[in-house]
Amino acid sequence: MRLLLAEDDTMLGQGLEKGLGMAGFTVDWVRDGATAQTALQAGGHEVLLLDIGLPRQDGLQLLRWMREQSLDTPVLVVSARDAVSERIAGLNLGADDYLTKPFDLDELIARVHALARRRHGRPQPEMRLGPLVLSPQRREVTLGEQRVPLSPREFDLLAALMERPGQVLSREQLEQRLYAWQNEVLSNAVEVHLHHLRRKLGAAWIRNVRGVGYKLVEPPQ
Repeated sequence: MRLLLAEDDTMLGQGLEKGLGMAGFTVDWVRDGATAQTALQAGGHEVLLLDIGLPRQDGLQLLRWMREQSLDTPVLVVSARDAVSERIAGLNLGADDYLTKPFDLDELIARVHALARRRHGRPQPEMRLGPLVLSPQRREVTLGEQRVPLSPREFDLLAALMERPGQVLSREQLEQRLYAWQNEVLSNAVEVHLHHLRRKLGAAWIRNVRGVGYKLVEPPQ
């Protein structure tokens, strides 16, 4: 899952980038509101982690702009401002959740997963398509009774496809989900990961729609 982190505190930003990365997230970290706005216009992020006290456009201004533009990216405000009035202001402007600093990283991760589930209309913690089950929290995949060992990139690619079963996703859309800005992306990287996924799951699970992209389907019994 690719996240946008808008946080101007260098120490906290570095810690979150590292901690979230170790938990399996792809993180793009920006340090001011104007850069965050540009990143949101480009798209590709599942959740925005938003500090309110940002330079060049504070978090509440950014949040107001997002909702005026009908951008539906879920927003988790992460702020040291813990007054009830501050939390109400953020939620009334369109934030989906509000977490005050200091916080526990595991709680932050759980809230991010909850926002992603809500965005995709999936109340249960696991993704299922027939006998194929993916757990974002445990980062495990099972097919029937068998656990399927996947690399981090393969797991993230499968998660992107499982969020929209039957829907075609282009290579560019999949690249957006897999790679942060600082990552160097080889031209055939997505195809290589898809090849490995097909080998591990069975070729019939992932279909290539020529000239358009790829989709996940449950093979006929």
